[in-house]
Amino acid sequence: MELSEEDLRLINALQISPRIAWSDAADVLGIHATTLAARWDRLREAGAGWTTAHLMGDPKSACLAMVDVDCEMHLRPDVTTALAALPQVITIEEAASNRDLMLTVITRDLGEFSNELVPRLKEIPGLTKYHTSLCTRIHTSGYAWRLNVLSRGEQQALRALAGPEAANPSAPDAVLLPLPESHRALFPFLARDGRATAAEIARALGRNPATVQRQLGRVLASRWLSFRCEVAQKFSGYPITCQWFANVPAGQHEAAATELRAIRNVRFTASTTGRTNFVIIMWLRSLGEVMELELAVQQRIPGIELVESVVMLNTAKRVGWMLNPDSTASGAVVPVA
Repeated sequence: MELSEEDLRLINALQISPRIAWSDAADVLGIHATTLAARWDRLREAGAGWTTAHLMGDPKSACLAMVDVDCEMHLRPDVTTALAALPQVITIEEAASNRDLMLTVITRDLGEFSNELVPRLKEIPGLTKYHTSLCTRIHTSGYAWRLNVLSRGEQQALRALAGPEAANPSAPDAVLLPLPESHRALFPFLARDGRATAAEIARALGRNPATVQRQLGRVLASRWLSFRCEVAQKFSGYPITCQWFANVPAGQHEAAATELRAIRNVRFTASTTGRTNFVIIMWLRSLGEVMELELAVQQRIPGIELVESVVMLNTAKRVGWMLNPDSTASGAVVPVA
């Protein structure tokens, strides 16, 4: 399968406004609403594109951890399968480095991480060692990464049409609204389909549609969830994932993050605890770009120390979604409860 220019334009539109009505998208993209809906169904069926919502893991209200895992080589597939079944482990990547797997973990708080998740890690046969870094601030997240195939005017029009779910949930002024458990029951449905409607969720839960409509509106505005439209990496034009572990001088993290946002390859930046204090993740066109981007980062951020670069060999799970070896979505989702 190859993605057409119109496929990429549609994915880009949903990256900007994940839950936009097809009629509104049609006005911006100049394609009939039914054609857009059919195109999106085809992309989803092929695992080339999908929308999802996941807990943001903002350190102000939750615990976001980066966990390096070592395992017995012949048991790596089994360890990966066991880790993937844990809803708190939202992303699993196989690394070309001195660690076997790299995990992104979200728990409600540090207590859940220490008292509930860590004991489960220790029970996995073949998992021999782990090392944890805790995120103290998220600066840039994957929800903000864009294909950038739309014109500036089209992007502005889509941003104007976007709902509250498109806002940056980790913005410094973001306020996390309290949600009762009845509302959290909607989370798994939005994880499986970020565009799920109130009527669809109501049928699945056996609730009154009007009630679910109100609950959904509150969930979308709550800042609990980060909504995003994903694309299979092989279709993105950036098939290589590289992560840098860096040290940034104290007091310069925000300035460093601002500089990094100007590099379109950047998918994620965060301040962390541990052996280094800053993490950068980028999607690259080729391995040859690793050195080029390192030079660009060092020129933009005086004083940054790039301690280690790690190229990912494979992504088994990305923000709850199980992926095929070719980076397409398998259709299996393990949402955070």
